[in-house]
Amino acid sequence: MTAQQRREQLISVGRSLFAREGYEAVSVEEIAANAHVSKPIVYEHFGGKEGLYAVIVDREMRKLTHMLTTSLQQTDDHPRHLTEKAALALLTYIDEDGDGFQILTRDSPVTQSDSSFSSLLGDISSRVENLLSQTFRAHHIPVDSAPFYAQMLVGMVVYTGQYWAAHHQASKEKLAADIVNLAWNGLSRMSADPHLQFEGAEAQKRWEAHQKQCEREHEHELKAAQKVARKVHKTESKAERKTRKVQAKAQAKIMKIEAHAGGIAEGVLSKAS
Repeated sequence: MTAQQRREQLISVGRSLFAREGYEAVSVEEIAANAHVSKPIVYEHFGGKEGLYAVIVDREMRKLTHMLTTSLQQTDDHPRHLTEKAALALLTYIDEDGDGFQILTRDSPVTQSDSSFSSLLGDISSRVENLLSQTFRAHHIPVDSAPFYAQMLVGMVVYTGQYWAAHHQASKEKLAADIVNLAWNGLSRMSADPHLQFEGAEAQKRWEAHQKQCEREHEHELKAAQKVARKVHKTESKAERKTRKVQAKAQAKIMKIEAHAGGIAEGVLSKAS
């Protein structure tokens, strides 16, 4: 086996071990045993476990960076198209390089922070931020919120991808569609002045203002109802007075008729006697 072949063998063995057990749990002895070589061979090629890990991480970072940055290169594409391509790029990497994704998302040595997965996500977030800024300006949405939305979108894809890597309960196309469904429908209906509806001091102020408005409306409705009631009562009272007046006139007329009839009866009796 040539020196280059031995080096690639150690990288392959180390990649599998780091993915399965994590950096801290793997020892140089374990790497050498799985490669069927002595420990000095590992030190000769990489200077130790940390050197081997750095080479593996660098390869995975370059592979994933290429896939993600390529998906975001065509900035004149429709924003939804870019969202779909970016989501599919990460899910494709997870699907085809599961071990590499496990290595990048596990805890890495402090000395590897400059080339860590988090630094890659920071770079991708910056690219997404630039794209969002263009869209925000076109839709009159404050651009100063673009960095936060970029982190939200990238985080949503990454953490969903981590969950999918452990479960794989859907195809990458179906999951990408679900991610874009949430991301795009949310982005396409964004408010230029979003706020919490139920929590926080501002929400409490709005709730109190709403309560006062409801009280004012209730008071207005009550006064309107009382006004109508008084009008109805006034109308009813007027009708009652009119009815009593008519009844009195009718009673007087009846009494007059009865008196006249009584007088006639007395006259008839007088003549008869």
